[in-house]
Amino acid sequence: MPRDNSSNLSFVTQTLLIFNGAMFLLEIYTGGQFIDKLALWPFSVPGYSVPQFQLWQLISYSFLHGGPMHLLLNMYALWLFGSRMEIEWGSKSYAFYYFVCVIGAGLAQLIVATLAARSGTIYPTVGASGGVFGLLLAFGLYFPNERLILIIPPVIIKAKWFVLIYGLIELWAGITGSVAGVAHFAHLGGMLFGFLLILYWRYKASSN
Repeated sequence: MPRDNSSNLSFVTQTLLIFNGAMFLLEIYTGGQFIDKLALWPFSVPGYSVPQFQLWQLISYSFLHGGPMHLLLNMYALWLFGSRMEIEWGSKSYAFYYFVCVIGAGLAQLIVATLAARSGTIYPTVGASGGVFGLLLAFGLYFPNERLILIIPPVIIKAKWFVLIYGLIELWAGITGSVAGVAHFAHLGGMLFGFLLILYWRYKASSN
């Protein structure tokens, strides 16, 4: 497993928290300008005039959020799981992993959003959830027996079961479309790319 000589303090996690908060304030101040330029938009669809997809949106979308609660939930999960994984991996490997998950989530959502746009449903995607779900997966793999205390429902559950159940719920919701307004396939994309990267790291470590 990759480790670097970075400080064990969660510098990257703290930086991400601050930057996400600052971007949310700018998002409020500038109105729709940030959404037009930095949110993740689907590929061009004939007959519709919408902001164009740009390559940087595969990262920039993760620093925007749809509202205070959206921001707070993502930042809480980022702090809860991210700080632990940054201490485990070191800051450089942790930052690389996080943005691989963000980009992977963006690619998955780009495909889904573009297919939806062809039927007339056009929307931008925002939020750090893809990276956060990648961190959730990593936490479940590295600390499978860690006990998590949920608020709704009020139960104690091991991390490995929480990740598995949450992933299955996201898959079900994404396929059925029963929970609108949530980028379920971005969440799954973040988990998938994170899982593949961890597999690669472990394979590389075992072959050395």
